[in-house]
Amino acid sequence: MLERKESIKNAAAALTAQCKREALFLNQDAKHLPNRKSIIDLLEGFRRVLFPGYYGEENITAAAPEYFLGNSLTYLYDVLYEQIEAALSYKHDEKEAPRHAEEICAHFFERLPFIQQMLLKDVQAAFDGDPAAKSREEVIFSYPGLYAVCVYRIAHELYLEQVPFIPRIMTEHAHGKTGIDINSGAEIGEYFFIDHGTGVVIGETTQIGDHVKIYQDVTLGALSTRSGQQLSGVKRHPTIEDDVTIYAGSKILGGDTVIGKGCVIGGNAFIVSSIEPGTKVNVKTPDLTFKMTKRAELSGCVWE
Repeated sequence: MLERKESIKNAAAALTAQCKREALFLNQDAKHLPNRKSIIDLLEGFRRVLFPGYYGEENITAAAPEYFLGNSLTYLYDVLYEQIEAALSYKHDEKEAPRHAEEICAHFFERLPFIQQMLLKDVQAAFDGDPAAKSREEVIFSYPGLYAVCVYRIAHELYLEQVPFIPRIMTEHAHGKTGIDINSGAEIGEYFFIDHGTGVVIGETTQIGDHVKIYQDVTLGALSTRSGQQLSGVKRHPTIEDDVTIYAGSKILGGDTVIGKGCVIGGNAFIVSSIEPGTKVNVKTPDLTFKMTKRAELSGCVWE
């Protein structure tokens, strides 16, 4: 019993001393970081108002939508304001953080109808682009690609306002939930569809046009970034123009790489230079060889 108490006491003392030495911990100015759980709860709340009737317990067909939306938005505004103020105060030591947070919240809420319009186009893109989709309702309820894009479109608005921490917390939550990694800084046009989605990576300075469709395990990434922070703010991810389809496993890298309008990129392509509009890119499939096993021979199988 003594060993247990002594071990805990020693660990607590050592960790406390380390925390006091490390500037990342125990902020001396009594500032506090945004709360990750509150930010994830915000995402779920915004999904409920962007797709009313799908993600909450309330049946809004039986109630006035104005009441549901007004009540929900009032709560969400207060929580978002609190988290943005904390982020601004901690990161930038802003004396004007309360006023700045209010301005950001007001502008973000003005953008919510636009975000909803974009998401409805994304829903339509998924339904139109996937023969397995039985309805738009099914897309909203169950498609991981739509979830990741929904979180991205919310986070992107906050990224544009240069809100610290919160956009990345949002998109990394979606990444963990879906396996789809969309940086909040990427610029993505309308009618966007990620099919299946697992393993998709879209980097911070990626630009994607309208009517683009990508499949699982696609990377829109940077070339080697050994320069690290020196490249912050530099375009290092590709540009994908309108009406492009990128099949599974393809890697498209580099800030100077432009995939022209109407291109079709076949599976497993590795691209580090620009492609002219309307081009179809295919990776040559290796020749497959088949050798009949002894068991197959004995069973009378015939291969032609």
